[in-house]
Amino acid sequence: MLNFFKAYKKFAIVFGIISIIIISIFYNILKVEKPLPIYQPADVSTELVDSTIQHQIKYHKIADFSLINQNGDTITQDNYKNKIYVADFFFTTCQTICPIMTDNMVDIQKEIKNDDEVMLLSHSVTPKIDSVAQLKRYAIKKGVIDSKWNLVTGDKGQIYRLARKSYLAVKDDGMPDDYGMVHTENFMLIDKKRQIRGYYDGTKKEEIQRLLKDIKTLKKEYED
Repeated sequence: MLNFFKAYKKFAIVFGIISIIIISIFYNILKVEKPLPIYQPADVSTELVDSTIQHQIKYHKIADFSLINQNGDTITQDNYKNKIYVADFFFTTCQTICPIMTDNMVDIQKEIKNDDEVMLLSHSVTPKIDSVAQLKRYAIKKGVIDSKWNLVTGDKGQIYRLARKSYLAVKDDGMPDDYGMVHTENFMLIDKKRQIRGYYDGTKKEEIQRLLKDIKTLKKEYED
């Protein structure tokens, strides 16, 4: 009987060691960060997506664009080539969610101002009101760093199509004007392939922290 317990003791020790090793392996596997999702039109609320692409399940990316920023410079997709960026839609005279969104975008700017990989892009949904001069005044008031953050205006139809067909982020106001937009609180995280990698409530501080964390996760995809 004594020999049996001695043998059992050895077995228990070996089994315990093996168990610790297996648990450690599983822990390390589970600890590996999952890549961020790649959003397609079919993944997003139909309210925010143009009806022509609502059922698209792959190959979606941000379309080419040409808009004017707060300095009167033409901004295109080439200004964001090989960049991760955060995009949103706003207007300078908004008195509801826009001031909160812009203040939170300022906080993001503070975090990424020394990061050459990351930029910001804000599109006006009232381009007739938001002239270059108006955007410049707003940019100065909010402390926009020109090299990091473009506030853009331009053709309303183009901005509408970007909002509904590219960023999948703005509601149609349902009015006869084909380019009527009801902007939302959405911030979008865009990767270097112009794919949507995340949506965030731009009015909530906890969502901004999640966004900043996701930027770090996304950057790891481009590490050698």
